[in-house]
Amino acid sequence: MGSMEVRILSCRALPTPGKSRFHPPTATMNFDHFRYTLRAIVFDWLRMPDKSAEAYVESFRANPRDVRAARSIGWIHAQKKRWSAAAEWFDKALALEPEDANTWYNLGYALEQLGNPEGGLAALRRAVELNPKHDLAWYGIGMMHAHRGDHVAAAEALEQAATLQPMNGVAWYALGMARYHNNQPDKVEAVIRHLVDYEPQTAKRLVHDAQRSDLQHLVAHLGGR
Repeated sequence: MGSMEVRILSCRALPTPGKSRFHPPTATMNFDHFRYTLRAIVFDWLRMPDKSAEAYVESFRANPRDVRAARSIGWIHAQKKRWSAAAEWFDKALALEPEDANTWYNLGYALEQLGNPEGGLAALRRAVELNPKHDLAWYGIGMMHAHRGDHVAAAEALEQAATLQPMNGVAWYALGMARYHNNQPDKVEAVIRHLVDYEPQTAKRLVHDAQRSDLQHLVAHLGGR
């Protein structure tokens, strides 16, 4: 359950390589780094991700302090579902900037895809330590706990995600199911009523999956299942 649901939001979670301004090279500038970085950006613009990654690798070799290159390489590998390589480059980026919450999230996501939920969960927890408003990391934490069957911890994390994103029906549905597994009928009803106004189909699904036929009247007008 956890892996499939987290994947829904993964494209939002893996930010595209950031844009930056380039100035003409000077006598004190690392020309190889400048050249390969510019080449990587051009390949990215041409939608040639593998060529872009190769150029970023050369850029990183020319300047091993280039955290942007490391993040970009990780992002490209993640888009290609090359999770081991993605995790390796996110690790390199974090060695340079260990306080970056988004990179911790991306590392956690890659580790979860590699079948390392303990490492993934630790990385996501670090992400929310650095940025308590990182709704995607809270969501990922919640889904990993739900996958383990720890619905109490899942509900706590998913409540954070849902509060931060009140219009995110995916997070609210997951919260409703966690509360269902925790035998909290009143809280399940509160989630359903929250969803009815702006995601009625999700509310209807939750009514069905949480076995709340007593609330069927709230979604009866939608028809079908």
